[in-house]
Amino acid sequence: MELRHLRYFVAVAQTGHFTRAAEQLGISQPPLSQQIQRLEHEVGTPLIKRLTRGIELTETGRTLYKDACEIIKLTDAALERARNVARGISGTVNIGFACSTAFNPAVFSLLHSFRENYPMMHLQPQEKEMSGLMNALEEGNIDFAFIRLPCERSKDFMCRVIDTEEMMVALPRQHPLSRNSAVSLIDLKDESLITFPREVAPSLYDQTIHACEVAGFSPNLGQQSPQLTSAISMVGGGFGMAIVPDSLSKIDEKNVVCLKLKNTRLTSDIAIAWRRGDSSHIILHLLNLL
Repeated sequence: MELRHLRYFVAVAQTGHFTRAAEQLGISQPPLSQQIQRLEHEVGTPLIKRLTRGIELTETGRTLYKDACEIIKLTDAALERARNVARGISGTVNIGFACSTAFNPAVFSLLHSFRENYPMMHLQPQEKEMSGLMNALEEGNIDFAFIRLPCERSKDFMCRVIDTEEMMVALPRQHPLSRNSAVSLIDLKDESLITFPREVAPSLYDQTIHACEVAGFSPNLGQQSPQLTSAISMVGGGFGMAIVPDSLSKIDEKNVVCLKLKNTRLTSDIAIAWRRGDSSHIILHLLNLL
């Protein structure tokens, strides 16, 4: 049984006339009559009574009509869903976040715009450290990722910077320098520097250590935090100081004060990364929003 036969049958049933159904379908009446006869032959019983002025469905025809309408409705819906996925306006988008990027307002703003413009898209987020994120992107397990630069592996992908954050110094509130509006790195040379594991973000880690060395000292590496985000809590717990992106300074931690750096320009870029050669509608929509 072909789907077009059901469409022909439904058209005849709804119009109540072969001629009007043929006009609606854009075909001539003889081929339409032949297709209905083929359908009746396949079912094995008449579906339509031919009357002088129109048609009338048989009992079998009425039963088939209800099911045929449902089949056509489901088929049309399936086709529309498939077309929407192909056009990139529905489906699932797997989004990767490097640790701490989700705190950045530019990321929130972009995702909000994406949801407003493509409400049928389901956003599936996942957070990973940088090396895991780059692997997931390379293997196609995520469609695009919000990453922190500098990142050596970002050179393997297409990237577009969406925001640049200044790095801040997070100090315990009771620290003697906490009332200042800004602080120099050299003023903190005797403090324990809370770091994150280098594999979380190698280039950012190296940039931080290098900034201290340029300021004239080798940092006293203290306790490590699992991620950038947990460094704020560790500062509040009295484990030392931390150098964190500005967006993390907005975390409400009553025992922590974040100060600007002076005499040192230390920044971290937030970028979108996607696979080279990926011209999917999802990526095109995202770039158009930017």
